[in-house]
Amino acid sequence: MKILVVSDTHGQHKNLDKILEKEQDIDLFVHLGDVEGGEFYIDAVVECEKHIVRGNNDFFSDLPKEEEFYIGKYKAFITHGHAYGVSLGPEQIREEGKVRGADLVMFGHTHKPFLEKDSEITVLNPGSISYPRQNGRQPSYMILTLDAEENLVYEQRFLK
Repeated sequence: MKILVVSDTHGQHKNLDKILEKEQDIDLFVHLGDVEGGEFYIDAVVECEKHIVRGNNDFFSDLPKEEEFYIGKYKAFITHGHAYGVSLGPEQIREEGKVRGADLVMFGHTHKPFLEKDSEITVLNPGSISYPRQNGRQPSYMILTLDAEENLVYEQRFLK
């Protein structure tokens, strides 16, 4: 199973289109908020199962604030992250994930890639494909792969 995780597109679809063309054969699509109306575009161009949450810039959106679902045997908790102080660090969102019994927490908001795994939980942020803020400012996203043995592999990727 191949999972594409993106965040913070802010209504810009050029890089999303490039990623969809490059990655192909996606089984699950996850957007971690700040789509700014782009959910309608995503719904039209992404043909697999989708999970999209509302970000702090998704005014008047009907998207859910958070979601919980399973990727194989792994319970995932997704949210934009601004309500959990992620700009100051991942501690609060990690604890929320643990309270919810999540194996995997995914958030956006900071526009910076982040991946932290320990024996209890994995916390990740794919960064932004439209307005990256990390050093080098390359648009970033993540590919998660669930293999036949139900191991989840995480790969940070950049759009060049």
